[in-house]
Amino acid sequence: MKRVLALILALCAAVSLFTLASCSESGGNDAKGVKVINVALTDEEYAFGVDKNQPELLESANAFIKKIMEDGTFEEVCNHYFGDGTPVPVTSAAEDPSKDQLVVATNAGFEPFEYTQGDAYLGIDMEIAKLFADSLGKELVINNMDFDAVCLSVGQSKCDIAMAGLTIKPDREEYVTFTDSYYKASQKLIVMKSDDKFDSCKSAADVEAILKGFDSTVKIGYQNGTTGQFYVKGDEDWGFDGFAVTGVGYKNGSMAVQDMINGNVQYVIIDEAPAEFIAAAVNG
Repeated sequence: MKRVLALILALCAAVSLFTLASCSESGGNDAKGVKVINVALTDEEYAFGVDKNQPELLESANAFIKKIMEDGTFEEVCNHYFGDGTPVPVTSAAEDPSKDQLVVATNAGFEPFEYTQGDAYLGIDMEIAKLFADSLGKELVINNMDFDAVCLSVGQSKCDIAMAGLTIKPDREEYVTFTDSYYKASQKLIVMKSDDKFDSCKSAADVEAILKGFDSTVKIGYQNGTTGQFYVKGDEDWGFDGFAVTGVGYKNGSMAVQDMINGNVQYVIIDEAPAEFIAAAVNG
């Protein structure tokens, strides 16, 4: 798994990120370019969130996760995004209660875990969702929504399972039952290439010492409902104290970084893998 994650740093410059790729006037220009500070700010795990009223689905999901981890399938899927493989598009069926379907809640603005190209869904979670539905003999339905509605939709039994780069967090267990973890993740800081304040940082403590020196005139962007928001604003469950900065929420990390390029926020904190993809798209 460490080998797979390390491949993030070798992302192809041809990775497409629609909005950012088109909006950045000069990708390689330091004035418009961005960089990811290579310090993990958090230590978290992704899992799927299952409808509490479907314990048999939870059991099947855990068995499926165990199988794809052991037989190399998960690493193969990751290689489609972190290595030299090719992403496999996934199509959603129309929801139909008369059919045997697996209805997945996601937020398809979180590359490389879930995103869209035309009518197709791509991403690690989306490919796994298709494989999981196939293993159950069910038709796959993907419901794309704002991230902070994903767990709620499952909690209300509108969807069967949440697959959205979802970090295991106690307060989310009010709505879903988490499967076993399938991915290690962390938050990272994105800054403009010309900003050298964090260049010498070697640890999370180094980064936090600088962040603690900022006041409300400094704006930091994040994706709404994610660990990045909890990290910036503070969260008792996580043990995050938060900072005196002004937090600005966005529907996805891409929008946050674009707003940073436009000068409306100074920094962005999002999950590591999306951060690397966004930076590659902006700079490439």
